[in-house]
Amino acid sequence: MILGNAMLATMTAGGYGLVERGAVAIAGGRIAWVGAGRDLPAGTPGEHIDLCGRLVTPGLIDCHTHAVFAGSRAREFELRLGGASYEEVARAGGGIVSTVRATRAADEAALLAAALPRVDRMLAGGATTIEIKSGYGLDRETELAMLRVARRIGRERPVSVVTTFLGAHAVPPEFAGQADAYIDEVAIPALAAAHAERLVDAVDGFCEGIAFSPGQIERVFAAAKDLGLPVKLHAEQLSNTGGAALAARHGALSADHLEWLDAAGIAAMAAAGTVAVLLPGAFYTLRETRLPPVAALRAAGVPMAVATDCNPGSSPMESLPLAINMACTLFRLTPEEALAGATVQAARALGLADRGRISPGLRADLAVWEADHPAEIAYRIGGPPLHSRIVGGAPC
Repeated sequence: MILGNAMLATMTAGGYGLVERGAVAIAGGRIAWVGAGRDLPAGTPGEHIDLCGRLVTPGLIDCHTHAVFAGSRAREFELRLGGASYEEVARAGGGIVSTVRATRAADEAALLAAALPRVDRMLAGGATTIEIKSGYGLDRETELAMLRVARRIGRERPVSVVTTFLGAHAVPPEFAGQADAYIDEVAIPALAAAHAERLVDAVDGFCEGIAFSPGQIERVFAAAKDLGLPVKLHAEQLSNTGGAALAARHGALSADHLEWLDAAGIAAMAAAGTVAVLLPGAFYTLRETRLPPVAALRAAGVPMAVATDCNPGSSPMESLPLAINMACTLFRLTPEEALAGATVQAARALGLADRGRISPGLRADLAVWEADHPAEIAYRIGGPPLHSRIVGGAPC
């Protein structure tokens, strides 16, 4: 097909890469040609579709989600509004562990039934690629079940799903006070089993005082390296444990959250090319006051991605356009940076070189918006209405 009469935000050359009255030719699921409509080569084959001046961006990429889980934590939201901190809720048996109980009690059919409506809302916000983590099982069978469900979502919906093993998310109750034993007896063996079933694309961990130490994460990363899997890390969300620098030493794709990131961590990430994934939904929900060091990341040339962190506790958000708006209003990204964060930089955070821009040879993953300029995605709270998506060249 040939999409014509569009405002294109190609996200090339370090900015919006705007093309007015642009056209995109698609063939074989890939972008075959892009440019001003008047320059479209004569005889280019395909059905012509007039977009009537609508905005076309790369399909949005949500590079950090926990979209597969069971249960609700609305009551914890009430408790936090009453003054309880995220850490206090977690230490009292709430937080991640409460979702673990509900997720362990659900079978794969129930997990899929709960996840699909969430994913549908993500797609309605323009997402064409989403990452989904495990981490609410914390035992071998439930971790594998979560990853199987994530894979199935990619078959049942028009979206690319990237799976991440997050066995080192929290210490389950049966291993209370035995984090090292949990890593050795559950997390690493479960990772090996997930890899054997071809269920995992990357490996993550939570490096924090209420979760795992840098030394424990090192062991998980070593196991990932032995399996040939890339790594990423929840780092510096609640305190500075040196997690970002640890991730960078291991060539991590990304370090995520980063409110307590220091200068040494920034320098390590810059040197390693590790992407900073900013998660304003969690910052907002937890009513945090310490901002991630965006200006320092920008000055150091660290690429910044933006994601929903969709999860039942700290970021019950399913709209990537809303995350883009929050990244601007709360973290002071420019609209251009925030859109890049949900397209080209998000692709980089997942190690995907074939998407995130509108450029010949890349996957034809596109979002068409009822808007005439890309700044509207950040400006309008929740973003402009989505007109349509194209995933792998197929309209949906």
